[in-house]
This record gives sequence, C-alpha cells and structure tokens, in this order.
Amino acid sequence: MDVSDLVIIGGGASGFMTAITAAENGVKKIKILESSSKLLEKVRISGGGRCNVTNACWIPNELIDNYPRGGKKLLESLSRFATGDVLAWFKERSLELKIENDLRVFPVSDSSIDVVNCLKKNAIKSGVTINIKKNVRKITRKDSCYFKVFFTEQEFILARKILIATGGHPSGYKLAASLGHTIIKPVPSLFTFTSRNKELEQCAGVSLRNVRLKIIINQKIFENYGDLLITHWGFSGPGILKLSAIAARDLYFSNYKFKLLIRWSELAYEDLLRKINDLRELKGKSNLINSRPLPNLTKRLWIFLLDKIGIDKEKRWSEISSSDKKNMIKLLLDDEYFISAKGPFGEEFVKSGGVTLEEVNFRTMESIICPGLYFSGEILNVDGITGGFNFQHCWTSGWIAGNSIAQINSIK
Repeated sequence: MDVSDLVIIGGGASGFMTAITAAENGVKKIKILESSSKLLEKVRISGGGRCNVTNACWIPNELIDNYPRGGKKLLESLSRFATGDVLAWFKERSLELKIENDLRVFPVSDSSIDVVNCLKKNAIKSGVTINIKKNVRKITRKDSCYFKVFFTEQEFILARKILIATGGHPSGYKLAASLGHTIIKPVPSLFTFTSRNKELEQCAGVSLRNVRLKIIINQKIFENYGDLLITHWGFSGPGILKLSAIAARDLYFSNYKFKLLIRWSELAYEDLLRKINDLRELKGKSNLINSRPLPNLTKRLWIFLLDKIGIDKEKRWSEISSSDKKNMIKLLLDDEYFISAKGPFGEEFVKSGGVTLEEVNFRTMESIICPGLYFSGEILNVDGITGGFNFQHCWTSGWIAGNSIAQINSIK
C-alpha cells in the first residue's frame, strides 16, 4: 500500500503553510485532508473579506505581548519566522501586502481571495495533493514507522508523519487526545459584551479612542486600554475584543456575567475637578448639554451619562452643586456596567484552549508524547488578540513544522 510522507489534517492557513514549506524543501508525498467542501474558509471570510494576514509588529519580544496564551512559548518561534518573514514569503510568491495605519497587514488588492489563491496555487505547484470532504475519524500507530489514518472502519491511508491543523474544530482535539495529548477545554475568545442597560441603546454607534477598561472577577483584575464602540446590545471595538481575549477563560467560568468598569477620562481627579470648576467660572451660563468637560465625549454619550448621574442636562454649569461635581467625576473615572452575556451574533473566530503547550516541542512543532505527530495553528493552546496575530501564529507554526519535517525527511 502507498505511504504518504506527510498527511495534514485540516485545510486552513497553518495546514497549507506546513504543506507548502515541506514540499518546497523536498518532501514528496504530501496530502491535505479537509473534512468540509471549503478550503481556507477562515482566510476567505476574515477581515470582512480582506484577510488581516498579520500585524506589523516587528520585534518578537513585543509581538508575544499580543498572545494572552502561549506568549513565552512563542518567543523562540517568532524569532525564527515573524512579521517581516511573512511579508517576504508572500511577496516571493507574487502576493503584495500593505501595512495600514493601525499596523494591520492586508493584501494590496484588499481581497482575501488573493491570499486563498496564492496558497492553493503554491501548494499545487509544489506537488501537494488536496482532498476535500475527507473526514478523519481515527488515527492509530501501525508500528513505529507508520500511522493509519481512517475515514471509515475499513477505509484508511498510511502516513509516515501526521500534522493536525484543524483549528478550533472538535475533531482535531479528539484525534490529539486519542494519541495521548491533554486538551485544555476550548472556550470562546475575541467577542463583544452584552449589557442589560437599555438606556445605553441611545448611544449606539458612538465610538471613542483610547478608553481604559477593566474587569474584576473573583478578585482577579483584567485591564486594557483601547478603542471602544457602543452598540445597540452593549460594547464592542478593539479595546473590548482584546479585553475579552485577555480574560477569556475567567469570563467563561463566570458564565459571562460580570461588571465592566470604564474610565472615560485619563485625567486625574484633581485635573478633572479643575476642568469642571473652569466651566463653572468661564461658561457658567451655558447648559451642561452644550459644554462638555471632555472633548472625546459625544453629545449623545454626555446626555446619557448626565441621565445616569441624575443631573438635568438643561442645568447651567454655575448651578451645579458640590454633590453634582463629585458624582460627575466619579462616573467619568469609574463608570460601571453589568454584562450579562457575550455579544449576540456568535462572532468569535478564536478559541482559548487546545493541546497543552508543554506536550509540544516548539522548536519543531512535534509532539513530545507521540513521535511523528505534529501540530500547527489554533489547535494549540495559543490565541492572539484581534489585529492579525492569530494568522501570524498559523504562518509561524506551519513554517516551523514544514521545515522540521523536511529536515527529518532529508536525513532519512
């Protein structure tokens, strides 16, 4: 029976990167097995159809700060294949990328299809066999040299090396566990927050730059500083998404019921008090609704906050009491909202959890428990914040796995 040198389970970003890298470095018989009818689907739909390929964070020590789980383990990996290497890799294969002002990296064409086509074209060009609708149900060791990869009880193929790159799909975790690996329970990451505060709906669409956000769960504090978007269901935006990733596991075990603290101003108490006193003196005849103490507060948000405090928006600045000032400052520096659930659309792309990192050699991406078995991408307990970091991990782990398999293959 014919034996494949490498069988890759999962037709996503990291699986294709592994296949292309291994093939270009001399591995001959490579098969990609995708259970669905669609290859590279997450690549296609990511970034609103543009594909956020990576992030222009060039220094590995800084890059790892964007991974709530896996950061330190990734340092050596990202030192070998990081953002600049990704840009060069795609450029060598005729796909130009561009860096936007927020450091996210996209194809120049703004089309994720170009990324998909680049990966498919180079895999086929390198001699990789691609199979769709191939659902792997079981993997066993035939002997010390081969794996049996089963599609049914009777139908199977043989492989010298196996790479599991199934992302957050449960089938990959099941296969990894059957070969001896420990799976950290996957839970959602990168999601928005639902608030029960119906009055907040009047601020839907309001966005603010650089807002300080905080969650306290069981005396653990999670903080982030970033852009905030108020929606008709609650809170979204990069700042919230990053906070959800940082606190993902604790939020899951709290059943997504917690308090979100928002600091609307970076000013210290005394500086904010001074601003309010200046408004009383210089614009005392103005209504509160027409003169805001902070330039970042939109009119709708300011009215909402005044209503929340219980101060009449038509009141003049000269008429506010010491109690009004105290309550105003307290709210601007420590506003509180009860979050009752994740966002309503199940929009999370990323899972926190997967194969425990202590069971994988990050120099090769090979299993420490089961020689000949490799992992790449999101099946591992590695997840990044929004902004291209999860794809960066896919490219990096896939490239390392492909090179490692090729080196072993050349020795044999």
